[in-house]
Amino acid sequence: MSEPELEEMGPIDYIILEWPAEPSGEEVVPLLVDLVDRDIIRILDITFVSKGEDGTLTALELNDLGPAAEAFGVFDGASTGIVDDDDLQDAAEALEPGTSAAILVWENRWAAPVAIALRRSGGQLVASGRIPVQALVASLDALESTT
Repeated sequence: MSEPELEEMGPIDYIILEWPAEPSGEEVVPLLVDLVDRDIIRILDITFVSKGEDGTLTALELNDLGPAAEAFGVFDGASTGIVDDDDLQDAAEALEPGTSAAILVWENRWAAPVAIALRRSGGQLVASGRIPVQALVASLDALESTT
């Protein structure tokens, strides 16, 4: 990507989706495609891995996915090289043994206008984070029990 292209991009996020065995895309992929079609996100990279019972991480090709290959095939070629070996090792630490995963990197197209304006004004995003749904539920439960 050229510098002008990068200047026009929204924030970039990644997620690791884990399955107990082989990836299953029949429910997930249509939702991702919908987000792409509505220009909310742009998939930059998708990588598949499996983690053996002994902790060994193996990169998977699309045709290694068995039945999920058809569903995830819509993202064939979505590879920018952003996900490198260090990222795969970080993913391996997050995964349970005997699982498989999809690592997705995407641009938040919906936030691009804000990001562009921020950069043009000399500002920058200095922190970002996520609040897991489980943590939100626990906080709400704790508030409810005190009232």
